[in-house]
Amino acid sequence: MKFPDKELLITHLFDAPIDRVFDAWTDPEKLKHWYAPDGCTIEYKSIEVKEGGRFHYAIHHPLHGEGWVTGVYLEIQPPEKLVFTIQLSDENGRALAPSAEWPGEILTTVTFESIGNKTEATIHEAVSEDKAKETGAYQGWIEMFKKLNRLLVIGD
Repeated sequence: MKFPDKELLITHLFDAPIDRVFDAWTDPEKLKHWYAPDGCTIEYKSIEVKEGGRFHYAIHHPLHGEGWVTGVYLEIQPPEKLVFTIQLSDENGRALAPSAEWPGEILTTVTFESIGNKTEATIHEAVSEDKAKETGAYQGWIEMFKKLNRLLVIGD
């Protein structure tokens, strides 16, 4: 019997209250400072943080160039939950076909739980954890979480 691949699930404890952490995930100006892996930058072509709102951005990597992504916010429940899709795209926002490297549209759910003056955030993506580790997406999330935590601590 073949078992399905385990989906990506990462939990991180942030050294900041839930409202500040949630705000960092939903404020376009704050996202620009942390929502890209180490050594990379992010450029938003558009972002509308509301249910049904869309985003389109490029991650610029010093060695691999740029990668474009589009998505839609499906659910926003401040300050406990965000649900959105992400899909690789071209610069004009046209979705790229799924490949052996990466699937098509991915559902991402982020939940936030207050633990004293800290916040536990859990990200669940409907993508194989093995594939996420193989492509660097898993490590990218870890790097972004650490970067966000540093920014939240500095902001205190």
